[in-house]
Parts: sequence; structure tokens; C-alpha cells
Amino acid sequence: MRDAAGPAGPKVERSFLTFRSHAQNYALPAEEVAEIITLPQVARLPQSPASLLGMANLRGAVIAVASLRGLLQQPPGEPGGAGERAILLNGPAPVAISVDHVDALISLDEAQVDRGQTELAATPGERLRGAFQQSPDAQIVKILDIQTLLAAAFTQVARSPRKSVKTSGLARPEREAAAVRMLISFELAGQEFALPLQDVQEITPLPASKAVVPRGAALLLGIVSHRDKMLPLLSLRGLLGFPLGETEPETAKVIVTLVAGVPVGLVVDRAKAVISAAADRVQPAPAMLAARMGSEARIGAIYRDSAGRIISILAVERMFGEEVMARLSRLSEQNAVPEATPQRHAPIRQFLVFRLGGEEFGLPISAVDEVALAPEKITSLPKTPKFLKGVINLRGEVLPVIDQRRRFDLPEDESLRRRLLVMRSQRHRAGLLVDSISGVVSASEDEIAPAPQLAGEQASMVEAVLNLEAARRMVLLLNPDEVLTRTERGLLDDFTTRQKTRG
Repeated sequence: MRDAAGPAGPKVERSFLTFRSHAQNYALPAEEVAEIITLPQVARLPQSPASLLGMANLRGAVIAVASLRGLLQQPPGEPGGAGERAILLNGPAPVAISVDHVDALISLDEAQVDRGQTELAATPGERLRGAFQQSPDAQIVKILDIQTLLAAAFTQVARSPRKSVKTSGLARPEREAAAVRMLISFELAGQEFALPLQDVQEITPLPASKAVVPRGAALLLGIVSHRDKMLPLLSLRGLLGFPLGETEPETAKVIVTLVAGVPVGLVVDRAKAVISAAADRVQPAPAMLAARMGSEARIGAIYRDSAGRIISILAVERMFGEEVMARLSRLSEQNAVPEATPQRHAPIRQFLVFRLGGEEFGLPISAVDEVALAPEKITSLPKTPKFLKGVINLRGEVLPVIDQRRRFDLPEDESLRRRLLVMRSQRHRAGLLVDSISGVVSASEDEIAPAPQLAGEQASMVEAVLNLEAARRMVLLLNPDEVLTRTERGLLDDFTTRQKTRG
């Protein structure tokens, strides 16, 4: 109850947005609300607090989306409810909270707001700044202290200044980098070929629809829009002289490369692996191949692995004849930026993208040694945590294998044809079992957004977000040094020490 006062002072009107969560009525001061939106599709963070739904793309910006039910320790509601909305908050960090239903924007006299009994009115989990009742027979509406709720739910972890994704990942010694060539291998007409990684901008699925060029050459499959430019799709089968199929296989991928400064999509039957090729296993193509006029002339080098597998490494600069180059030159003129418009030369960074439990994650390509099919035999180790599936012998090196599904507490799925991603951090080298490999993506700085700092320690591994708005695609970029928790890094330290001792 308020104490009796003297003559009433001037009337002060306040505006509040009212909404509901778990059949309770709440409000926020209108000045704390930026807008009300339909609950967006979210990319969920692994092992994040239950109150964090994930991250979403809002008109090109990356926002964190929290659940008000989770923040208030209320039972979860049915997803996709008819009235479910998200309230975007004003503040330094873009945050939205999901609510069951938004009611109205109301105005009332500040004198109607009771700010003295908030502690008594609050239920467990609530943080209040007051309450009001619009009429004697109306329900009480509680004014939430939303910033205190967010701060309590998402403990901020003290971090050193955020490094860019480019520098926080792998820093290979120069002598090692010089001794290794990174290759992207793919399948074509039952044979395995590869391109040097530096020639590959990205790997994407074959678009379902494309503009067919009238009277185009058989090897020109069509043109698609790619990053606001026209991307010609060329059949690598046709370029290398293999018979052209009536349709491309379901596994077909597009390898985007640059030819004379023009982006070109090479359609292959299947993307196979990322290979870390020792320099002494890569030999120049024999002179008799370079002298021929057919597909052999496109081979720049030969890679032979330790198991005797031979992969032909293609030379992009030898791939195209005069007619194709003339077509590409015309496309280059159509894509040219007017001289009056200054061109930006943003640094381009490459990421290997993989899928896990319905979400896409990326690692700096410099942190990836290779990608292959998951091995059939993995030797289990006694008295190790469930995430450490075991060890394998990878070309003479004993390599620990980490099951990322177990690491992220996801259920087992025996139907998956999983991949082994061999990655390297500052201190460890390990194989990660992932669901599948989406491909290689190149991104400029303006396509990479910092991860919202709301996830706390559990999601500190997500360093940034690759926001491909045009494709409605969001990739969570992982910091290789944070993929494992401190406890797990300690276990791998012990494992590495034991292996060195035995060696």
C-alpha cells in the first residue's frame, strides 16, 4: 500500500508493452522495446543454456534469441504456437526474447505503478521492477527487469579481446606449411581428381534451377545468381572429354573457382575429401601427358598417397579453350563494376563447413588437415569419457577420435554415413566424427558477424557467425582452440604425453 500523499503532482504517463508467458501477465517499458517480430528460425548452439534458443538472422544482422519461459524457469511451451512472438530489445547487444503472446501497448499514470512490493510479488525465477493493475477487476501485470534476468541466465565469461577467426585458429609452422599442399578431391565419371585449395573459392550444392543459355555449348549447363553476380555453370565432365549424362547425379556439387578473374562453377559428380598432401608425394605430370590435346593436358600434377591411391591434380589455367574463354570474357564485362563505383577488396577467408544435428558449423580451412569417410574400425580406450570414441592409426600416427554427436549430447544416428574431419588446434591434433561435410565456403569480412555474447562458457567455442542472408543460411564458426572444454583438453594432453612416452 502506498502512503497517503498531499495534493497530487502533475500526471506522468508511462507506456508499457504487455505480453504473456505460461498464463502470466508481464510488461516491459516501451522504451526498452525496439520492435515485435515473428519468431525467426534459429541456429541452435551446442550445450547452450536452456533459456537460449539460438541465433537468428534479422535483416542481415545476427541476433541472440532467448526464451522468456526459460529465463523465468517456467516449463517449456509447445513450439510454434499461434501467438508466439519475439520482442527485440533496445540495447547495446541485439537480443530478442520469445513470448507466448503479445497483448497491447498501453499508457497509464506512473502513480498506478507499485514499485514497493516487487520482492513479495515475485515468484522463483522472476526479477521485477514493479507491478500495476489497470482496473480493480483486471489481473496484476508484473514489470520485468529483463536485463537482470538476462545477466543472471547468461553468465558472462571473462575473455581476452576477441581475435579474428583468421588468426585465432591454426598457426602452422612455416616449415610444415611449406611441406604440405592442401587439395580438394572430387569424383568424376568414376575417377578421382583434385584441385589445389587455393584455386577453390567454395563448394556449394548444385542449384535446382538455373537459366539455360540459348544455343549454349553442351558443357555450359546454365547461369545462376551467386553472391549478386552471374555464375556460369560448366560441366567438368564435358571439359575433360567424358560422356555427358542426361541429368546430373543427386550428389553433384559446384566447385567455384576463378578463371581470368571471373567466378566459374565447375559441376562435379561428388565432392570427396580435403587432403593434406605431403609435397614429396606430389609429382609434376609426365611430359607426354602435357603434350597431348585431350583431358590429359589439363592435369598439372599427380598425387600418390601412402596406400597407392593416385589422384590427378587439375590445372585451372589449362582447363578452358578459346571459345569458352571468349564467353567468360563477355560475362566479365557484364559483371564489371562501373568505374565511378569504388571497388572493395575485402579479405577473403575460407571455412570448411560440416553438419551436425541439423545445424551447420565451420572451421577455418587452415585448421583442417584432411577429411575422409569415418573409419570402420576405431579402437576403444578403457576409462575414457564418452566423447572420446577411441583411436585410429592414421598413416603411422595414433590419432584420438572425438564423436561430436556425443560431445554435443546429440542422440546416436546409425543411418548417417559420417565423415572424419582431422583438425589441428594450437596444442592438439584429433579426428572429429561429424554427420556430413557441406563444403568449402569463402567469405569476406562483411559477411562475418561476431557471435552474440550471451551464450556463456558453454558456447564460447562459437567465435563468429557466417551470415549468408541471400541463401537463408547461417553457419556457426568455431574457434579450433575452444572446440573442446578445458577438461577435455587436459585429457588429450595426458593422451599425447602417454603416446610420446610409449614412442
